[in-house]
Amino acid sequence: MTQPKFTLLFDGGCPLCQREVSFLRARDRLKKIAFVDIDSPSYNPKHYQGISYREAMGRIHAISVSGEVLKDVRVFREAYQLIGLGWIYAPTSWPLFGGLIDEVYRVWARWRLPFTLRPSLDQLCKFRELDEEH
Repeated sequence: MTQPKFTLLFDGGCPLCQREVSFLRARDRLKKIAFVDIDSPSYNPKHYQGISYREAMGRIHAISVSGEVLKDVRVFREAYQLIGLGWIYAPTSWPLFGGLIDEVYRVWARWRLPFTLRPSLDQLCKFRELDEEH
Protein backbone atom coordinates (compact mmCIF):
# COMPACT_ATOMS: atom_id res chain seq x y z
CA MET A 1 0.00 0.00 0.00
CA THR A 2 1.23 3.47 -0.91
CA GLN A 3 1.83 6.05 1.81
CA PRO A 4 -0.48 9.06 1.26
CA LYS A 5 1.16 12.07 -0.37
CA PHE A 6 -0.86 14.37 1.82
CA THR A 7 -3.55 14.49 4.46
CA LEU A 8 -6.64 16.54 3.71
CA LEU A 9 -8.53 17.93 6.71
CA PHE A 10 -12.23 18.33 5.96
CA ASP A 11 -15.46 19.22 7.76
CA GLY A 12 -17.50 16.01 7.86
CA GLY A 13 -20.53 17.99 9.02
CA CYS A 14 -20.63 20.06 5.83
CA PRO A 15 -22.69 18.53 3.02
CA LEU A 16 -20.65 20.28 0.32
CA CYS A 17 -17.38 19.16 1.90
CA GLN A 18 -18.67 15.59 2.12
CA ARG A 19 -19.56 15.69 -1.55
CA GLU A 20 -16.11 16.96 -2.54
CA VAL A 21 -14.37 14.34 -0.39
CA SER A 22 -16.55 11.58 -1.89
CA PHE A 23 -15.54 12.76 -5.36
CA LEU A 24 -11.84 12.78 -4.45
CA ARG A 25 -11.97 9.39 -2.67
CA ALA A 26 -13.69 7.75 -5.64
CA ARG A 27 -10.91 8.88 -7.96
CA ASP A 28 -8.00 8.33 -5.58
CA ARG A 29 -7.42 4.74 -6.66
CA LEU A 30 -3.79 4.76 -5.50
CA LYS A 31 -4.73 6.13 -2.05
CA LYS A 32 -2.45 9.13 -2.33
CA ILE A 33 -4.70 11.23 -0.08
CA ALA A 34 -5.57 10.55 3.56
CA PHE A 35 -8.83 12.17 4.65
CA VAL A 36 -9.37 13.40 8.22
CA ASP A 37 -12.75 14.57 9.47
CA ILE A 38 -12.08 17.56 11.73
CA ASP A 39 -15.70 17.50 12.89
CA SER A 40 -15.14 14.09 14.47
CA PRO A 41 -14.86 14.15 18.28
CA SER A 42 -11.60 12.23 17.89
CA TYR A 43 -9.90 15.01 15.88
CA ASN A 44 -6.72 15.94 17.74
CA PRO A 45 -4.66 18.93 16.52
CA LYS A 46 -1.48 17.39 17.99
CA HIS A 47 -1.58 14.76 15.24
CA TYR A 48 -2.01 17.35 12.48
CA GLN A 49 0.71 19.98 12.81
CA GLY A 50 -1.20 21.70 15.63
CA ILE A 51 -3.97 22.88 13.31
CA SER A 52 -6.74 23.74 15.73
CA TYR A 53 -10.39 22.89 15.22
CA ARG A 54 -11.11 26.62 14.74
CA GLU A 55 -8.36 27.02 12.12
CA ALA A 56 -9.40 23.90 10.25
CA MET A 57 -13.09 24.86 10.29
CA GLY A 58 -12.29 28.38 9.08
CA ARG A 59 -10.53 27.30 5.89
CA ILE A 60 -9.41 24.08 4.28
CA HIS A 61 -6.01 22.64 5.22
CA ALA A 62 -3.85 19.75 4.14
CA ILE A 63 -0.48 18.46 5.26
CA SER A 64 2.10 17.19 2.78
CA VAL A 65 4.15 14.07 3.43
CA SER A 66 7.06 16.40 4.27
CA GLY A 67 4.96 18.15 6.94
CA GLU A 68 4.24 21.34 5.01
CA VAL A 69 0.81 22.82 5.76
CA LEU A 70 -1.18 23.78 2.67
CA LYS A 71 -4.22 26.06 2.82
CA ASP A 72 -7.07 27.32 0.70
CA VAL A 73 -7.16 26.74 -3.07
CA ARG A 74 -3.68 25.23 -2.99
CA VAL A 75 -5.21 22.21 -1.20
CA PHE A 76 -7.62 21.60 -4.07
CA ARG A 77 -4.92 22.17 -6.67
CA GLU A 78 -2.71 19.53 -5.04
CA ALA A 79 -5.56 17.06 -4.43
CA TYR A 80 -6.73 17.23 -8.03
CA GLN A 81 -3.15 16.85 -9.24
CA LEU A 82 -2.79 13.70 -7.15
CA ILE A 83 -5.92 12.11 -8.65
CA GLY A 84 -4.89 12.93 -12.21
CA LEU A 85 -7.21 15.89 -12.73
CA GLY A 86 -4.68 18.65 -12.12
CA TRP A 87 -5.73 20.46 -15.28
CA ILE A 88 -9.00 21.47 -13.58
CA TYR A 89 -7.22 23.60 -10.97
CA ALA A 90 -4.14 24.49 -13.05
CA PRO A 91 -5.49 27.98 -13.91
CA THR A 92 -5.59 28.81 -10.18
CA SER A 93 -1.81 29.05 -10.27
CA TRP A 94 -1.82 31.69 -13.02
CA PRO A 95 -0.86 35.13 -11.67
CA LEU A 96 -4.00 37.20 -12.36
CA PHE A 97 -6.59 34.45 -12.35
CA GLY A 98 -5.06 32.77 -9.29
CA GLY A 99 -5.34 35.92 -7.20
CA LEU A 100 -8.99 36.30 -8.12
CA ILE A 101 -9.74 32.66 -7.29
CA ASP A 102 -7.92 32.99 -3.95
CA GLU A 103 -10.12 35.96 -3.07
CA VAL A 104 -13.28 34.10 -4.13
CA TYR A 105 -12.23 31.21 -1.88
CA ARG A 106 -11.66 33.58 1.08
CA VAL A 107 -15.21 34.90 0.65
CA TRP A 108 -16.55 31.35 0.31
CA ALA A 109 -14.70 30.21 3.46
CA ARG A 110 -16.19 33.12 5.40
CA TRP A 111 -19.73 32.26 4.30
CA ARG A 112 -19.55 28.46 4.03
CA LEU A 113 -21.17 27.73 7.38
CA PRO A 114 -24.19 30.03 7.01
CA PHE A 115 -24.59 28.98 3.37
CA THR A 116 -24.86 25.34 4.44
CA LEU A 117 -27.25 26.31 7.27
CA ARG A 118 -24.79 25.44 10.02
CA PRO A 119 -24.02 27.27 13.25
CA SER A 120 -21.39 30.00 13.19
CA LEU A 121 -17.73 29.16 13.71
CA ASP A 122 -17.89 30.60 17.23
CA GLN A 123 -20.92 28.46 18.06
CA LEU A 124 -19.30 25.31 16.68
CA CYS A 125 -16.18 25.99 18.74
CA LYS A 126 -18.29 26.48 21.88
CA PHE A 127 -20.15 23.21 21.21
CA ARG A 128 -16.80 21.50 20.76
CA GLU A 129 -15.44 22.89 24.02
CA LEU A 130 -18.57 21.70 25.87
CA ASP A 131 -18.22 18.23 24.35
CA GLU A 132 -14.57 18.07 25.39
CA GLU A 133 -15.47 18.99 28.97
CA HIS A 134 -17.87 16.06 29.23
